[in-house]
Amino acid sequence: MTATRVHAHGAAAPWTTTEFTGRLRAVTAARYHDRHPFNLRMHKGELTPAELRRWIANRFHYQRHIPVKDALILAKLERPAPRRAWLRRIRDHDGTAEGEGGIERWLRLGEAAGLDREELWDASRVLPGVRLAVDGYVNFCRLSPVVEAVAASLTELSAPDLMRTRIDAFETHYPWIDPAGLAYFRTRVDQGARDGEEALALVLDQARTREQQERAVGALGFKCDVLWALLDAVDGGGP
Repeated sequence: MTATRVHAHGAAAPWTTTEFTGRLRAVTAARYHDRHPFNLRMHKGELTPAELRRWIANRFHYQRHIPVKDALILAKLERPAPRRAWLRRIRDHDGTAEGEGGIERWLRLGEAAGLDREELWDASRVLPGVRLAVDGYVNFCRLSPVVEAVAASLTELSAPDLMRTRIDAFETHYPWIDPAGLAYFRTRVDQGARDGEEALALVLDQARTREQQERAVGALGFKCDVLWALLDAVDGGGP
C-alpha cells in the first residue's frame, strides 16, 4: 500500500504529472460511454433504423450545445494562447461560413439517415433525459472553475478510437446510410486527438494542488456520467 505524501501543513501533496495523468486516463478507460449497452449494440449492427435515427436526433441536441459550453470556457481563460486554441474549437463546430463545421456535418449525417434538418433543429423532439443531461453539462461549464470545466472535456482523449469504431460499424452494418454522411466521425478522429491533448496539457498546468487535481478527476467522471445518461435516455426512448 502506497503512503500518501503530505505537506508540512498536513495537506496531501499534489500527484506527480505521471500520477495525475494516469488517474485522468483511468476515468475514461473505466467509464467512457463506449461501454454503454446502446453503443455496443450500435457497433454490433443491432440497432433498427428507428433507433439509429432517434440517437442521431437526440445526440444533435448535445452537438449543438458544444460551442455554447466552449464559449463559456473561453470566457474563463485568462491568456491569449489558450483562448486562441479554445476559439478554434468553436470554429470547428460552427464553421467560419454557412455550410461548414461539425454541426453542419451532423445535420448531413441526419439527412443521410433520412431525417430532415429542420426536424433535428426542432428541440421539442428532444427526450427529457437528454435535455437534462445536456443542460447539466452546460451549467457545469458555466459555474465551475476553468480547470474543472476543461477537465470535463477530457472525454476527448477516448473519442478518436470511438470514432474509428463507429466509422467501421456504420460502413459494415448500416449501408443504407450514405457514406458521405459519416464525415463528422472522420473529422473528429484528428480533431478529438488534438483537442484532448491540448486540454490535458492545460489541466496538468493549472491543477496545482491535490484538491484541484481531485476535483479535475471528479469533473471528468461527471462528464462520463453525462454521456452515459444521454444514452440511457435514448435507449429507453421508444421502440
